[in-house]
Amino acid sequence: MLVTDSKELLPIFIAGERRLGRGDESATLYPATGEVVARLRAPSAADVAEAIVAADHAFRTSGWAQRKPHERAAVLHRVAALIRGRAEPLAQRQRLDNGKPISETRNLVASAAATFQFFAAALETMEETITPSRGDFMTMSVYEPMGVVAAITPWNSPIASEAQKLAPALAAGNAVIVKPAEVTPLMALELAAICEEAGVPRGIVSVLPGRGSVIGDAITKHPLVKRVSFTGGTSTGKHIARIAADKMMPVSLELGGKSATMVLEDADLDHAVNGVLYGIFSSSGESCIAGSRLFVARKLYAAFMERLAAKAAALRVGDPADERTQMGPLITGKHRDSIEGYVKLGLSEGGKLLAGGRRPEGMLYDRGNYYLPTILEGLRNSDQVVQQEIFGPVLVAMPFDTEEDLLAQANDSIYALAAGIWTRDYKKAWRIGRAVQAGTVWINTYKQFSISTPFGGWRDSGLGREKGRLGIQQYMEQKSLYWGLNDAPLPWAN
Repeated sequence: MLVTDSKELLPIFIAGERRLGRGDESATLYPATGEVVARLRAPSAADVAEAIVAADHAFRTSGWAQRKPHERAAVLHRVAALIRGRAEPLAQRQRLDNGKPISETRNLVASAAATFQFFAAALETMEETITPSRGDFMTMSVYEPMGVVAAITPWNSPIASEAQKLAPALAAGNAVIVKPAEVTPLMALELAAICEEAGVPRGIVSVLPGRGSVIGDAITKHPLVKRVSFTGGTSTGKHIARIAADKMMPVSLELGGKSATMVLEDADLDHAVNGVLYGIFSSSGESCIAGSRLFVARKLYAAFMERLAAKAAALRVGDPADERTQMGPLITGKHRDSIEGYVKLGLSEGGKLLAGGRRPEGMLYDRGNYYLPTILEGLRNSDQVVQQEIFGPVLVAMPFDTEEDLLAQANDSIYALAAGIWTRDYKKAWRIGRAVQAGTVWINTYKQFSISTPFGGWRDSGLGREKGRLGIQQYMEQKSLYWGLNDAPLPWAN
């Protein structure tokens, strides 16, 4: 239900308590209609400090960090079970929070549950190491929780992104301050309540929604915060990195992308067409790993683009509550304006529209932030619209002549987050997959994920990795222990 008439404010999680923030009031809006979903008050600077101090106190006194790994794992398993037990209400809540189609939000909720389950299992089986001895002593490498860590999450896939940070940070024994995106605070609040119900001690998790430039800055600069994991824009990530450098604080930064998708001459065209469409237009293109730069072998180019444009025009853009919808609205009207500006820029640079390039028409679309799947061609890889991240349903297509030409263009970007290769030749796939500069490379598929596989980018796409068995150790400090085995005293003082 939309909360369109209610003046009631939604409480947030501050220092283990559900209460109103003391900052500015804001509303979260349903992108499909502009209606109010919830109203809340952001935390004040004093609220932020209180939450962090309380998190540090809970870390030191609650016993969470001292629990045996299997005991913390049991709590994470309960979190996963609670998410699954409430899957449909959570999926509907996520749909209202950011306007994604219900079929996609169900997958995001399932992903969040699987993330907690995976890190519970990884925690319970995580091993510390007895290292090879180099003297009259035994050496060990162990890991300790950091204390208070921060998770700053984006608006495009809230519950999945928050789970990917919250689960390993809790598994490691830390207290966690979650700062969700200002426009999508609801899922972090839901997850915090579930964590508390599952047995995470009070004060270990706080949720502080609000403007990143205010709340995010205050969290990042606080001396008790020992690590920040951020997913979002590259400029914000660099700002966080500068603060972290002054604090000598480790960070994980998952930032922007302008990912190349490459269709080779021997590709299976049915697979490639569907994969390219999914790679760029699912999630309305609001995805850091969207395959937004398309390179097609010149001999295939005309026929491939004709098929691609026809199928793009047939994609179902509509109500996120409709099971058949493939693309929902964009997150805000301001973001749609930005995308329209990029399309206009692309046309001014010499681009030609093959599909979309406008808002859909009709009563269904009048109140929402809708934009049609758009394909541009006739541009060079050096053009602004090809190089800059649009973060929307806009694909730029270009032909290529040789493998050398392909790799030169694919790697000519400040971003290096992901790439896709479509070919039947496994040797080419291996060769190009190793040569392309990207943190993740998909071969004959795209935008498939596993929580067991590390994820992150190079260059302006970020620092560090999330996911995988070692993802827990990102939120821990490594410590070496030496056990003396010598019978006689150390000889130096004799």
